[in-house]
Amino acid sequence: MTHLTGQQRAQNVQDMFTRIAHRYDFMNHLMTGGQDIRWRKEVIRLARLKPSASLLDLGTGTGDLAREALKQNPQARVIAADFTLEMMRVGRKPGDPPFSSADALNLPFKDSTFDAVTSGFLMRNVINVNLALKEQYRVLKSGGRIVILDTTQPKKNILSPFIWIHMHVVIPLLGKLISGTGDAYEYLPDSTEKFLTAEALTAHMAAVGFKNINFKRLMFGTIAIHSGEKPA
Repeated sequence: MTHLTGQQRAQNVQDMFTRIAHRYDFMNHLMTGGQDIRWRKEVIRLARLKPSASLLDLGTGTGDLAREALKQNPQARVIAADFTLEMMRVGRKPGDPPFSSADALNLPFKDSTFDAVTSGFLMRNVINVNLALKEQYRVLKSGGRIVILDTTQPKKNILSPFIWIHMHVVIPLLGKLISGTGDAYEYLPDSTEKFLTAEALTAHMAAVGFKNINFKRLMFGTIAIHSGEKPA
């Protein structure tokens, strides 16, 4: 799927997430040894939400990040948005924040609406990283924060062969056994290897206008959390 471009890739990504929606959370926990729960807590901490802040969780999937935001900040005004309706339908629970259908490249929100925008495993799936960043910049208020959790290309090290086996053999096999869609979990390592390095994503964020950009690597360098601010 990673060789596709434009709307063909977007449609294929949407179809893939529709197929794996029912097992998405379970597979995430399994693949990361439960570390994805801790990463989401960190994403919300980095958003630095004030008590009545407004947050857009973009590419919300089943809504885990949006729920974590309300857990840490019960008074926050949270909107969970995704372009795969089945992911939101499967994930939605009583008491959840509002869910919204939204294309990351053309957000249905006014300029300067949110105090923070978060995303978890969204950016490597969009067909235009710069446009997705520009849209998030647009809907942020001055002084607002962006926090991005996603896979990234790990640097070569002594663990590289084991990381390759985990990503290209273990994960697709687990995906096939548990979700019945091994091809979807072949897409994960392929899209990770073809996605921007953590340093390159930082440069794209800066080019859009974000300031005070930082990132840290996790999970043997295969995951990164980026944060930045829209100048006041």
